[in-house]
Amino acid sequence: MLESLEKMAADPILGLTAAYNQDQNPNKVDLGAGVYKDENGNTPVFAAIKNAETVWQQEETTKAYIAQSGFADFNSSMIKHIFGESHAAVKNERLKSVMAPGGSGSLRVGAEMLNRANEGAALWVSTPTWGNHIPLLGSTGLQIQEYPYYDSDTHGLLFDAMMESLKNAGRGDIVLLHGCCHNPTGVDLSKTQWDAVADLAQQNGFLPFVDTAYHGLGEGLEEDSYGIRKMADSVDEMLIAYSCSKNFGLYRERTGAIIVLGKNTEAAEASSSHITNIARQMYSLPPAYGAALVKIILQDAKLYQNWKLELDEMRERINGLRVTFADALNERGAGTDFSFIKNQYGMFSFLGISKEQIQRLRDEYSIYLVGSSRINVAGISQKNIAYLSDAIVSVL
Repeated sequence: MLESLEKMAADPILGLTAAYNQDQNPNKVDLGAGVYKDENGNTPVFAAIKNAETVWQQEETTKAYIAQSGFADFNSSMIKHIFGESHAAVKNERLKSVMAPGGSGSLRVGAEMLNRANEGAALWVSTPTWGNHIPLLGSTGLQIQEYPYYDSDTHGLLFDAMMESLKNAGRGDIVLLHGCCHNPTGVDLSKTQWDAVADLAQQNGFLPFVDTAYHGLGEGLEEDSYGIRKMADSVDEMLIAYSCSKNFGLYRERTGAIIVLGKNTEAAEASSSHITNIARQMYSLPPAYGAALVKIILQDAKLYQNWKLELDEMRERINGLRVTFADALNERGAGTDFSFIKNQYGMFSFLGISKEQIQRLRDEYSIYLVGSSRINVAGISQKNIAYLSDAIVSVL
């Protein structure tokens, strides 16, 4: 039977990482993989995570399975972490959280639940969106629709076109939104624009599904929560897929949560019961280790402050690199104004260069970025920024 299967092509981003690792050029630069890197090119372990590991080693007394929904204190802490303790949805107990294997696992079980609630429902995603959104969510049976988002000419947001398109999303439809640090463009909604989308969701009755993978890496934890909190003020139902990979550095631990907002407590509990039922069919029970570390940090005031300081440093470094990189390109007479990079958020941006130029960067300079020209800004460092800028200008 298996002889009928043909070898599939490598994932374009993971395959790029493999090629980078095999490259012997000492000046090579990896701008492809979506992981944070420090000045030395390492993906560091948070000191707060190390401290939490010590605490967990002392606290853990069993390796028995945990509950289907995960640690209760992880789930309650995650809700307060995103919404704060005073939000009406928290006070009215309209939110339920279920632990899941990373952001991808959260997205998948959420989408499966939505397809169970309304089989074959339309799921609206931005153009472009994260490369795995469409295969990950569309393979549940939800029908993918696209709404305009990124303007490749201005490197900004096509907000009017986005809103005009989303007027066609009605009750029974789902609209996928990036909570902050849009992947792959780095172009985020402003507060005023979030307000308008929330109003439209309320008027048309579509269900917002907010993918939150970079919380705290845009403008700050509070600022990056604005869209989610505003949406919860406006609608009866919403889903949030939350990843702890980037802001806690738990890439390997696959730590995430799927959070459902219901019209009332009973509705939220009903939806979360379907999520746990679906999870049971897919992977049975969630992994415990990463979530244990997160809950320790969120529940310990000192550890939380230490973690937040580390997160702030990451965000400030990325935002600083955006400014330095844009200035370096412009100072070299690139011929294209790259100042737009300064106005974006998170780890990603589109350079807007051609596939031929991207190939030349790889072949001639060992600089690796995906074919869409998306770069991971965190792959830039003070050590490589001059080499990188010179190379890009040379191929323009």
